[in-house]
Amino acid sequence: MAPLKALEAEYPILDPNFQAFCASHGIFSVEDFLIHDLYELAAFAEQQPTSEKLKQGITQVLSIIDTQHQPWLNGLELLDDALHNKHVLSTGREGIDLLLGGGLREGQLTEIVGPSSCGKTQAGKRIFQRIMNSIVCHSVFDIFTMFNVLHRLVINFPSQKGGQVRLLIVDSISSLITPILGNSGSQGRALMISAGYMLKKLAHEHNVAVLVTNHTVGGERGIPKPGPWTDLEEHPTCEASTFW
Repeated sequence: MAPLKALEAEYPILDPNFQAFCASHGIFSVEDFLIHDLYELAAFAEQQPTSEKLKQGITQVLSIIDTQHQPWLNGLELLDDALHNKHVLSTGREGIDLLLGGGLREGQLTEIVGPSSCGKTQAGKRIFQRIMNSIVCHSVFDIFTMFNVLHRLVINFPSQKGGQVRLLIVDSISSLITPILGNSGSQGRALMISAGYMLKKLAHEHNVAVLVTNHTVGGERGIPKPGPWTDLEEHPTCEASTFW
């Protein structure tokens, strides 16, 4: 994503004062913006003499993020890519593979949904028990840490030797999204969109199968439906599985 300085000509609100403010917090690009706590950044902005302009700048960057989260391929291109470049990873469980059309597909995000404490995590562990010795596990406790983990993963892709990351598991996405949706304003929505976008983009560009667990919430007439990536209380674990 673009450096903030490169956006100044098109978005004058992102002036040198805004850039200096962001730089003081280690933010030099839109990507840096995504992996920082925006509520903390907004709180710091409130303490500055030019707080209103700084908050307008933050809102502008969030708008840019929304704009950049457009589909990078159309449907036909995605289908052609899936048929020719993506593979299917068997879960090792015939019944689950049948439900998934063969297994987990590289380049796609698959979501396991169920009520809280119904065994989603345990099911995932049983499914991939055969490759547990090839898993690297990162415990993350907020969405900003997850962004950091994903960022490091993308940076390390070109230097992987002897093996390739084929599967990324986020268990569970719900507890990461809850805190940011619990606040008003556009920041929570932008971060939620960013999380989904980054996971899908990583899956597509690096041929990785992404598996996300989520819980259910009550829908119309009490019919359960997938949660909008909200309120599980357990701490999530972001796992990168390496197949040799």
